[in-house]
Amino acid sequence: MEFCALASGSSGNCFYVENSGNAVLIDAGISAKQIFERLSSIGKKPENVKAIFITHEHSDHIRGADVFTRKFNVPIFATKKTSESCNLCSDSDMINIIKNDESFSIGGMRVEAFSKSHKASDPVSFNVSNGKKISIITDVGFACENVIANVSDSDALFLESNYDETMLENGPYPYFLKKWIKSDIGHLSNSQSALCVLENANSKLRYLILSHLSKNNNTPQAALESFNILKEKKNFSPRILVSERESPSSLMRL
Repeated sequence: MEFCALASGSSGNCFYVENSGNAVLIDAGISAKQIFERLSSIGKKPENVKAIFITHEHSDHIRGADVFTRKFNVPIFATKKTSESCNLCSDSDMINIIKNDESFSIGGMRVEAFSKSHKASDPVSFNVSNGKKISIITDVGFACENVIANVSDSDALFLESNYDETMLENGPYPYFLKKWIKSDIGHLSNSQSALCVLENANSKLRYLILSHLSKNNNTPQAALESFNILKEKKNFSPRILVSERESPSSLMRL
């Protein structure tokens, strides 16, 4: 499989996973034009995309779904409550309802949805596998059993590392927003994310991509520093990268 983050951050999220020319997008939180341009920049075509899987209804995860789906005739998969909470696509026939523990076979890949804790109608994350397993886990208030199970069994992991605790505490956000971000239905901090990996990741983990970084309450350097302990405490050394908002990550392979 080939995979990358086309974009990840508080302003937009979109992840690409491909097997032998057949691809899926996990979220479409940037414009359809940006998705097209970023696919082109990694040498891929929108015609490769066979489905879009939506994690939840927030705009930074669905922004380009409607236009991309209608332009390239790509079906959308989302839970019922998610689809009812937003305008995923003006053509309702393109929306396929899924359950939060359901799996699908597309292009030689198995895509599995699993529930998580976040302030949304019925949020899910996804893993994609074909013998190797890629998990995409962002927008998580805490590491619940489903998150831990996927962290512990992945060959590649996109994991939320949303905020630096000191930057958030000293930053300009109002108290109620800081409280929500830190809550069990908010986001994972750098230290929470690092601890989750430290306690649960398997030695087979080859790629760890820190994702959904806050523009105002985090930096790539701060996120990476939180994970440096992994090299000292764990008996493995995955390649650790940081997803960016404005450009795709490198194209990785399993």
